[in-house]
Amino acid sequence: MNREISGLSSMATRLVLAELSELIRLAHGMTLRFDSAGGVEIARRVREGAEADLVVLADGALAALEKEGFVRKGTTRPLWASQVVAAVPEGTPVPALDSEANLRAALLSAAKIAYSTGPSGTALTGLIARLGLTDALSGRLVQAPPGVPAGSLLSSGQASLAFQQHSELMDLPDVVIVGPLPGDAAISSLFSGGVLTSSGQPSRAGEVLDLLGSDEAAFAARARGMRMPGPQGSEMNA
Repeated sequence: MNREISGLSSMATRLVLAELSELIRLAHGMTLRFDSAGGVEIARRVREGAEADLVVLADGALAALEKEGFVRKGTTRPLWASQVVAAVPEGTPVPALDSEANLRAALLSAAKIAYSTGPSGTALTGLIARLGLTDALSGRLVQAPPGVPAGSLLSSGQASLAFQQHSELMDLPDVVIVGPLPGDAAISSLFSGGVLTSSGQPSRAGEVLDLLGSDEAAFAARARGMRMPGPQGSEMNA
């Protein structure tokens, strides 16, 4: 009897992995189970010896784990790219984000701005610095705890504007997605997978990675706000 293949992943890929796990079970008879949490938390678990077969994280975080010896060399592969989008509470004015000037205006008019932990949050604070708004927005930035969607701070009244991966915002209640950031302000994240050195079945884990990155998985990924990655280097690690 085939053993279950276990994986760890960031919250951004939780829903697409759940859907693809079921599709792979039905089509290939392979049972998958992913445990998802904030990307920083997952990386910490791996470094502390968590036992699993696969890990799916933002590309930079995964590369660091591979360099440190926690991911088998040569097993990492890009899976999906995802854009960071803005969102507001349902029933509130929806700002225009079709230009950098409008993005600046939306940031300056927001009472509280929610953003996530991990690389996408770092990219957003870097963008705010590039726009020269760090001082103006001091005290208005609210970082969601690891594993907590930044969009949930909108419905709870803790923020009036939020930025996070599309996949994490699209199914939240009482939230309206405004859209991706304009032009050079756009933030795109690349998520990759790799086989953990702790895996007792690395060959089967590698087969699963190939299935997750296959063309047949592309439709499910698109439905969850992600897309297959473009040519190498075309996505930001954010």
